[in-house]
Amino acid sequence: MSGAVVGVDIGGTKTAAAVVGPDGAVLARRQAPTPARSGPTAVLDTAARLAADLLDAAGPGPVGVGTAGTVDPATGTIRYATDSLPGWTGTPVVDALAGRLGRPVRVTNDVNAAALGECWAGAARGCHDVLLVAVGTGLGGAIVRDGRIEDGARGAAGEVAHLPAPGADRLRCGCGRYGHLEAIASGTGLAAAYAEQTGSPVTGQAVAERAAAGDVTARQVRDRAGATLGAALAGLVALLDPQAVVVAGGAAAALLPAASTAYAAELPAGWADVPLLPAALGADAVVVGAARLALGEA
Repeated sequence: MSGAVVGVDIGGTKTAAAVVGPDGAVLARRQAPTPARSGPTAVLDTAARLAADLLDAAGPGPVGVGTAGTVDPATGTIRYATDSLPGWTGTPVVDALAGRLGRPVRVTNDVNAAALGECWAGAARGCHDVLLVAVGTGLGGAIVRDGRIEDGARGAAGEVAHLPAPGADRLRCGCGRYGHLEAIASGTGLAAAYAEQTGSPVTGQAVAERAAAGDVTARQVRDRAGATLGAALAGLVALLDPQAVVVAGGAAAALLPAASTAYAAELPAGWADVPLLPAALGADAVVVGAARLALGEA
């Protein structure tokens, strides 16, 4: 299949692989639960098995991988990972998968891969300078500069989670500190803020559902989180000067209405034409972006 490549998405709960065509379209897909609690070797074996099953349908080139954790861009080794993948820190993903597959492997963080996918075939198609923010259980971010991922000195550029945020001073971030953007504008943040006000320990998804059903407190929590996110993104636009901002992730739909309003209100006049866009690729964003990485064009 000329021009097609394999992209792999290694997450804490699922691992996926796909054959992606030269236009960014997903042509075939495989998926399995990630055996996270069984350790890195089992995770790598699962990723390699899914990718190997698709190699014959792709061209002879490298395999691209988007993975949870911070990736050392020079070595393809995981510099840091959370407990969603126990023992993943220090895993030499590039070398381990290349040995299993018999092909070169290129790897980046999964949010970076999602940003590449959205630039190639999604909401920011045709844009070369993009900020993507992924709003899920936590808060992730990625910067695409001139069509390529901006890695930074540690492979962690674009991580917006730890920006100071008004209203989050009593909410704990995933990093252990208080007052950060992730502590308010994420699924965990929604849950924590709702529990603080009501004493009811529910998930962030439940908060969003209650807000949609008319729960006044849930609606206040949701809208405050969205407004805080939107204002932060407007400030980042002035700093980074992207062509577009893309919001992805499972909590994005709940926060986007309030975020869009605050974003428009706070955006400096010189950047008034920079749109705030919902992501378009859904669950395929990471495999599509990983494929783009494999092509050597990102």
